[in-house]
Amino acid sequence: MDFVALDVETANPDLASICQIGFAEYQNGRLVRSWGWLVNPEDYFHGVNVSIHGIDDRAVRNEPAWPHFHEQICRSLQGRIIVSHTAFDRASLQRVCNKYRLSPIEGIWLDSASVVRRTWPQYSRSGYGLSQVANDLGISFRHHNAEEDARAAGEILLRAIQHSGVSISDWLARSKHAIGATDGSSSVRRNGCDEGPLFGEVVVFTGALSVTRQEAADLAAKAGCDVAPTVNRNTTLLVVGDQDIQKLTGHEKSSKHRKAEELITQGQPIRILSESDFRELLSSVS
Repeated sequence: MDFVALDVETANPDLASICQIGFAEYQNGRLVRSWGWLVNPEDYFHGVNVSIHGIDDRAVRNEPAWPHFHEQICRSLQGRIIVSHTAFDRASLQRVCNKYRLSPIEGIWLDSASVVRRTWPQYSRSGYGLSQVANDLGISFRHHNAEEDARAAGEILLRAIQHSGVSISDWLARSKHAIGATDGSSSVRRNGCDEGPLFGEVVVFTGALSVTRQEAADLAAKAGCDVAPTVNRNTTLLVVGDQDIQKLTGHEKSSKHRKAEELITQGQPIRILSESDFRELLSSVS
């Protein structure tokens, strides 16, 4: 029952643009401390991200960049069980280490969302986001504050362990169990495999990708994502070609991209990722 939960917030859709990181340390199933830092991402702040977490350029202007924290984080997490709710935080750490050409953070990762999906049937296909599950379990926290999100992820994991009777060591293996499958279609529609680590995500691709849409759809479905051709209120991920993601500060965005941003402003939890970030995400959960 010893682990460290973490969460990050990013300045823009680039997962390497970490502007805040939070930790919550648990020993023997009890919270012993939590802490967090603002991080200068040395990158621009996108309005959509700022509207979510409230952090902007002024807040981090005098804060250190990632390399300042890297060694301390590596020491704190080395060889420990690291809990994050979904795989995005893990992928962010990998991306930021790559950005600065620093050594990767070594630890034993456990996705608390994957645990939730396997513990409570009502979350097996949807509704397992951090805010929804915490609210259902009566866990109070300030959402999109990295330290608070980390604490909530830790509390959710403890509730799942208590409810399921499955130990944290057993969850490390059980949560990664996956059966790869696709529907065999040649279109860009796919049904994600039920046991995939990204099951429940609904992904749409836009822009110029490095592979065909069919290949991208197959990779996504194997990881558990449903793949759809258009952005709508079921969409949770929009994957944008690397060249197209550079247009975020301009106006030359695809209709899918503009639709996703419109839905985000209306409160729909859609993540916009570059193809490179999406590939890193798939790699981190495989």
